[in-house]
Amino acid sequence: MSRTLKIGDLEVPVPVIQGGMGVGVSLSGLAGAVAGCGGVGIISTAQIGYQERGFDQSPIETNLKALAKHIHQARELAKGGVIGVNIMVATRKYGEYVRAAVKAGADLIISGAGLPTILPSLVEGAGTKIAPIVSSVKAASVICRLWDRKYRRCPDLVVIEGPRAGGHLGFSREELETITEESYEQEIQGIMEVVQTYGEKYQRHIPVVSAGGIYEGKDLRHALELGLDGVQAATRFVTTYECDASEAYKQSYIQAEKKDIRIVKSPVGMPGRAICNEFVLQSEGRTGKNLKKTWKCRQCLEKCNPAEIPYCITEALINAVKGNLEHGLIFCGENAWRARKLEHVAEIMKEFANA
Repeated sequence: MSRTLKIGDLEVPVPVIQGGMGVGVSLSGLAGAVAGCGGVGIISTAQIGYQERGFDQSPIETNLKALAKHIHQARELAKGGVIGVNIMVATRKYGEYVRAAVKAGADLIISGAGLPTILPSLVEGAGTKIAPIVSSVKAASVICRLWDRKYRRCPDLVVIEGPRAGGHLGFSREELETITEESYEQEIQGIMEVVQTYGEKYQRHIPVVSAGGIYEGKDLRHALELGLDGVQAATRFVTTYECDASEAYKQSYIQAEKKDIRIVKSPVGMPGRAICNEFVLQSEGRTGKNLKKTWKCRQCLEKCNPAEIPYCITEALINAVKGNLEHGLIFCGENAWRARKLEHVAEIMKEFANA
């Protein structure tokens, strides 16, 4: 396959973006490896400083320092490849994270978990490319229209995240139960039409990639056949030697069966996809044991009220990535059960390149 992904003046030899996974799953190690193999490596900014001294006392300040550190470390591994970050709109102090990423030299910012309405104003004058994550024609229309009207610009890239993705999802539980692959492909076509309209207005091609359920070479091939410019894949990269998560976290994917992958309710009210374990069962009140409600707020999400939530999402995700799985939430994509061994990033990227 010779088709490259072009994001403005960025040229990506293999049209694969490695999805951002937090807390701590895709940091500089994974992102640098993917970029070094010809894809786009994405660092998740979600509580990125969780391993750093001072995180418990000053989480946001520590995260901002760690963000710059990981971008620089990934750049050293990337061999000139493209390094980006994923910053959730729901993040507390969202603007500070975006500015820190731009200052550190991120090539690309991908932003979802809400519509990134103010993102263009935060990167003005910088060369950093910006990409909203959308899941519907409506969302694509709203963000493109708003950026056009308010900032006189269009996205550099659009990521369509479908219902088979991992982590927090941009769908209701009812939608997740009724959407079919065929019906969602119609939505993808509609989103591409919206994006094309704005591309024509700005006399440029705006690349569109699909995410959610992307696992192997044939998924990339299918996306290209639909007219997409590439894919974003996340789950497949968890079970790599280069992934930044603990060995126990990776093994939880390898040991999972299809029946273990399920939709859960996040404490912030959004549905998410995760591996069912003791923690998930406790959170649903199905074990007779109550979750401990003792934690220190780490200032992660803008609209979280610690007094009202059943558990702390930051604490649950940190426990998981460190390997304390009994007390951790293990987010994953629909295909996590397909992992049966550890792989090198280079092997996966070669498979995609030969698709």
